[in-house]
Amino acid sequence: MRPDKTLGVLGGMGPAATADFLRVLAEKTPANFDQEHPRMIVYSHTITPDRTTFLLGKGPDPTEYIKDGLKTLIGWGADILCATCNTAHYFIDGMRDEIDKPIVHIVDETILTSAKLSPKGAWLTATLGTMRTGLYQKHAKDSGYNFRLASEELQVEIHDVTDMVKAGKHKEAGEKFRGIVEQLWAIEKLPIVGACTEIPIAYANTGLDPQMGISCLEALADGCIRELYYK
Repeated sequence: MRPDKTLGVLGGMGPAATADFLRVLAEKTPANFDQEHPRMIVYSHTITPDRTTFLLGKGPDPTEYIKDGLKTLIGWGADILCATCNTAHYFIDGMRDEIDKPIVHIVDETILTSAKLSPKGAWLTATLGTMRTGLYQKHAKDSGYNFRLASEELQVEIHDVTDMVKAGKHKEAGEKFRGIVEQLWAIEKLPIVGACTEIPIAYANTGLDPQMGISCLEALADGCIRELYYK
């Protein structure tokens, strides 16, 4: 069965996460042949200013770049949209009325997956931008889910891990992130939610139990498949 809808993927924030999302989506798609996979348009919009840098008051506003990326995908024929960047959804939330196609929201999908896999809660790990906007906390509160938050000091280290992945230092990022996770687990052993699209890449390089990591990329892929194949 091949869906009759076209998925538009706004990527490039960052490129490695976009590539990993496409891999995960292909692996999860209920297809036996090439022809049963969905049509996709990928816009790697790498010139988009850094989202966290802006939110910390240190760089240009990415809003128009993100809006342009989504509208470009619609112009190219996308019926359903997604963006492979968590922090970008802070800006997407403010432009939903201007986008006339459905958006598979990575934050809502990740919370949905977290609630299924660990009803009593999970550790939230994300960029400083995502954490300081309260993006996940707000959406989790709306759905009644509970996230545990790392200390400010560890949040800075987690952000450093995402920068390491963006720089292609995946092994080093995994080693650093393993130390962070072990500190969190010393407090309470709950699953680690990778709420930045670089974090699942880092977690995969920690050598830790894959079942204890909740990937926002996998959650987003599940949401896209649901919208493409089952609606």
